[in-house]
Amino acid sequence: MTAAHPAHHDDVVLSARNLLLQFGGIVALNDVSIDVRKDELLAIIGPNGAGKSSLMNCLSGFYRPKKGDITLGGRSVRQMAVHEVAGQGLARTFQGTHIFSGMTVVENLMVGRHLHMRTNLAQSFFYFGAARREEVAHREVVEEIIEFLEIEAIRHAPVGSLGYGLRKRVDLGRALAQDPRILLMDEPMAGMNAEEKEDLARFILDVREAKRIPVVLVEHDMGVVMDLADRIAVLDFGRKIAEGTPKEIQADPAVMKAYLGEDGP
Repeated sequence: MTAAHPAHHDDVVLSARNLLLQFGGIVALNDVSIDVRKDELLAIIGPNGAGKSSLMNCLSGFYRPKKGDITLGGRSVRQMAVHEVAGQGLARTFQGTHIFSGMTVVENLMVGRHLHMRTNLAQSFFYFGAARREEVAHREVVEEIIEFLEIEAIRHAPVGSLGYGLRKRVDLGRALAQDPRILLMDEPMAGMNAEEKEDLARFILDVREAKRIPVVLVEHDMGVVMDLADRIAVLDFGRKIAEGTPKEIQADPAVMKAYLGEDGP
C-alpha cells in the first residue's frame, strides 16, 4: 500500500477514523481512515461498489457508521444529522442535479444562504428593516458567486431551462452559497461532454485555489482525477488500499490489481 504522508494536526479540516459501516451482513466500509487538509483537493477513487458513495454519505451525515469517528474542524460530527453537519461547514454536491428547476439561478443560490439567515418569516413582518438588510447582504454574497462562476447572463433564467453543464454549475454555486469550510463533490462530471468537464474542472480548481476551500472529489474520469487531485485515496471492497499523490497512485500495484483484476506490469 502506498504510504500516506503524515498530516500535521493543525492542517486537518476533516478527519475520518476507522469507519465501519454495515448494511445487514454486507460491510460497505471496513476500517477506513482519511484526513482532508487545508487548501487541498483529495480525490476518492475505486471500482464500482468500492464504498466511495458510502464514505461520502458518512462524511456528510446521511449514514452513521457503526464504529469510528468523524471530526470537522476538530469537532465530532458522527452523531449529527445532515443539516447539523452542514451547519458545521460541510457542503455537498450530488450526482445529477439537486436544484429547484422551476426557480431562477439567483433563487437557487439564495436557498443555499438559508443556513446563515437569522430572521424567520414572523420576524420579518415585525422587523422589516432588519430582514431587508439581511436579504441584501445575502444577495451580495450570491452575486459574488454568480460572478465567480461566470453565470451573470443566466441569473434570472429558470434552472430547468438550462443545459446540463450550466445546471451543474448552479449546483456548485448553491453549495458555495453555504460558505463551506469544506466541499464534497460526488461525481460532478457524470453525464458531461468534454467541454463541460473542462469548464467545471476550472471552477473546481478555482474553489480550492482562489476561495481556499478544500475539496473531496469522487470521480470516475481518471484524466480529471489525475489533473485535479493533490492526493488520492483508493477504496476497494470497502477498504482503503492506497493513498498518495497521483504519481504514486498510478505506480501502485494494488491499485492496478483493483482496477484491472490483475497485477500491473
